Amino acid sequence: MERESGTVNTGLMHIAWPSFGQGRAAPSGSLVAVALVATGFWLSISVLASAQQNGTKPQFGNWGVDITAMDKSVKPGDDFYAFVNGAWTKNVVIPPDRSYVGMLANLEVVTEDRLNEIVAALAAKPYDSLSADEKKLRDFYDAFLDQKAIDAAGLASAKKALDLIAGLNTHEEVAAAMGRPGLGFAGPLAMSITIDGKDPKRYAVMVDQAGLSMDRDYYLKDDAQVSKVRGSYRKHLSQMFALAGLSDPDGRAAAVYDLELKLAQAHWSDVENREPEKLYNPMSLGDLKTMAPQFPWDAFMQAAGIPQSSSRGERQVIVEQLGAVAKIAELFAATTVSVWRDYITVHYLDSNSAFLPKAFDDATFAFFGTVLEGQAQQLPRTVRAAHLLGGQMGFGLGKLYVEKYFPPQAQAKIVALVNNLIKVYDVEIGSLAWMSEATRAKARDKLHHMAVQVGYPAHWRNYSDLLIRRDDLIGDVERAKAFEWQRNLVRLDQTVDRDEWDDPPQTVNAQYDPSTNTLTFFAAFLQPPFFDPQADDAVNYGGIGAVIGHEISHAFDDEGSKFDSSGALNNWWAPADRQAFEAKAKMLGAQYDAYEPLPGLHVNGALTMGENIADNAGIAIALKAYSLSLGGKPDPTIDGYTGDQRFFLAYGQVWRGKQREDYLRQWLLSDVHTPDAYRVIGVTRNQDAWYAAFDVKPGDKYYLPPDQRVHMW
Repeated sequence: MERESGTVNTGLMHIAWPSFGQGRAAPSGSLVAVALVATGFWLSISVLASAQQNGTKPQFGNWGVDITAMDKSVKPGDDFYAFVNGAWTKNVVIPPDRSYVGMLANLEVVTEDRLNEIVAALAAKPYDSLSADEKKLRDFYDAFLDQKAIDAAGLASAKKALDLIAGLNTHEEVAAAMGRPGLGFAGPLAMSITIDGKDPKRYAVMVDQAGLSMDRDYYLKDDAQVSKVRGSYRKHLSQMFALAGLSDPDGRAAAVYDLELKLAQAHWSDVENREPEKLYNPMSLGDLKTMAPQFPWDAFMQAAGIPQSSSRGERQVIVEQLGAVAKIAELFAATTVSVWRDYITVHYLDSNSAFLPKAFDDATFAFFGTVLEGQAQQLPRTVRAAHLLGGQMGFGLGKLYVEKYFPPQAQAKIVALVNNLIKVYDVEIGSLAWMSEATRAKARDKLHHMAVQVGYPAHWRNYSDLLIRRDDLIGDVERAKAFEWQRNLVRLDQTVDRDEWDDPPQTVNAQYDPSTNTLTFFAAFLQPPFFDPQADDAVNYGGIGAVIGHEISHAFDDEGSKFDSSGALNNWWAPADRQAFEAKAKMLGAQYDAYEPLPGLHVNGALTMGENIADNAGIAIALKAYSLSLGGKPDPTIDGYTGDQRFFLAYGQVWRGKQREDYLRQWLLSDVHTPDAYRVIGVTRNQDAWYAAFDVKPGDKYYLPPDQRVHMW
């Protein structure tokens, strides 16, 4: 379900610091050291950042880590996360309008403030002096902030859509409404235009399961707290029907909830959805109709504007969850049109509640914000406006963000760092004991073809065909969604643009896309503590270095390894190598399955496998890269901390975070990332250098014997 969101997805007791040696030189016998130091390619982060080294201090502490956040009463081997962040965790207060605080959340707040400053600056200029995109951004922003006008309009602004929904009389008309771009809700079957998994030069139409307001496990899990959430959701549905003035709100809510429960029972699990080879099921439209005949595919496709044929003949589609799609089609036909009307109505109201009178907005927040995520109050309307613009005109706003906050030289520095980490991976692939020569050659080929995108795209999106009106907020949102759909639709039979970005540069994230074999590091992410040109090298390697290593490793994790160097879904691993890899992954998964962030609710090692592999690989490669940057010299000790200690402290610091219990529960049920504390603990205890750096011994809580430590790289 699409909805405007107001949340972010992201004094100590002194003890003497023990001396753990005088530093560690790069191992002279290491294949990595010989190959890289001898060729002289390596550049340290301090060299790359030299243009910005002007004597100012890092943002955190004297050398990049805030040691006042530490709890030195905790032994590193008993809880390294608490050792690094314990004092901060005890003292920090989560604001009432947030579900989560931490380093990623801080970057989100910084970015929100910057975006609002940008739009405020537009408002201060004469309207006629603005560019076409700037006028649209300002009008969109002003329309969203005009709560008085929104309340005065009541449901009149949504009348056209609500009348259309109320007038649906047949299953064909319902399917057409679900396929119509712009209404802004997800029906039980979602349609998208994406890169063809086995032909990455072409786009394809994809059909997959959809239509739930909560994660699947909230409908199915036998848990007292989750059951309580289900009860709150049924009450929320009833409230929305009542606000819309519809009769028998409780009865309608019960019918819609029962429908969603049946959808959830048909859906594949999040773990099953991590198997790309099972999600790739190409077929013609004719075959799709034969497989799931109960759904009106023609009405659905025609409403979306999907041509029935292509230059290669009959239109092909890729169905993701075959069994689920067939069951949903059966459920679609077995459910009365009146229930589908109510389902669409309430989903439409929830999706558009931020653009409707305050009563609707408050009711939607009361469930999705407070019940699901624990927020006591909404984010300020101005912050939500920045989120809205980022979602609907993200690249128009992002262009202004980059012009002000991300200079071109910053892009060059990160590109150089990424390329250096890729070279470390290249040499490491050559020494992996569990990888055969045939697989090794293909792994290197994939690495050599990996593209790198940093900061912002080479080409900006063109919004000239998007109409934005200051007095038509819901219309603006619908037109923006329809504009984005049409932008994808017109290129359906064109060659894939591999330089295109899916998300704008003000996104606080970094990512790897297996379908294009591309790494992307967004401008808003490249800030302290992840990258601080004033910080110590060891700190930056523990921050941005580990992140870069993490993203590169996604090309070789349990999902990414199933795509080849061109981005095609193609198993290029020798069977014995795959077995060796999966044995290591199984060991890692068992470790994470044992972590219990909430009583009775464990980390799902299978769901989080790809991210856990990437975390463990990324930190291992980054530490080797830091060692190489020393050029064979001992790493310096600063304020009593060795280089390895500073590296691991920095890693623990970047994943600092604190969340509300409801938010954490949702995270554990649906997110592919392990919660912050165990993201730090789970990684460090598998690194041999961590044991030496912090004198971790048998008997410490998170000590692992050497033969139980998982080394992917």
